[in-house]
Amino acid sequence: MQVTSHKNISLLEAQRYCRRLARAHYENFTVGSLLLPRELRQHVYNVYAYARVADDFADELLSDEESLAKLTDWEHKLEACYQGETDHPVFVALADTIQQFQIPITPFRSLLRAFRQDRMVKCYSTFNDLLGYCQNSANPVGHIFLHLFCYRDPALVPYADAICTALQLTNFWQDIPIDLQKGRIYIPLEDMTSFGYSEAELTQHIYNENFRRLLEFEVERTQELFNRGKGLIPRVGKDIELEIRLFISGGEG
Repeated sequence: MQVTSHKNISLLEAQRYCRRLARAHYENFTVGSLLLPRELRQHVYNVYAYARVADDFADELLSDEESLAKLTDWEHKLEACYQGETDHPVFVALADTIQQFQIPITPFRSLLRAFRQDRMVKCYSTFNDLLGYCQNSANPVGHIFLHLFCYRDPALVPYADAICTALQLTNFWQDIPIDLQKGRIYIPLEDMTSFGYSEAELTQHIYNENFRRLLEFEVERTQELFNRGKGLIPRVGKDIELEIRLFISGGEG
């Protein structure tokens, strides 16, 4: 893939655009962490900017139709990027990252699938259904990071998936009131039933003993995923080990 600039957007300008976009937002994870090798920070900004714009399409637009149309257009821009054609600063910068690290299109597409799901699915019946969502919303980020650090061994992927899914679930358990405002419930409905807690109680912000026991159960399951993901640490080098430990400790904390 040949990286080119279109409509007078230089790579330097595109990188600056992504850097500003990333630094303007704050998440539960560090963007462009100082612990990352300096040569990777801009690439993290580029990936983040791609996901940030798509996430805004999923969250900020009022109608499902408008949101889905924007996400479809963003996917078309992604496909064009992989063909060496781009007319948006995010994709000018991202194309450079994709080329340097030979990142396949699959994880970027998977993220868009999750953003579409955010508009179409408001709750999950089972824990397995929720894990299926995390396969698209969280795990692709781990796949991209493995590429950025030049790890290609497929045996590492399940460990990265466990960490990313656990981090995503942790965000769900922390952000229950925020997600309710968006009309979304991530606690599996079958789990609420098992603990004698109702969707009506949740929407009314009734946090009783049944809710406390339910959340403890979800946190314990999430911890099992963190424990499984720790198997990645002895399988990678010092270049990424500390970052992984911090991601895990931040999620566990």
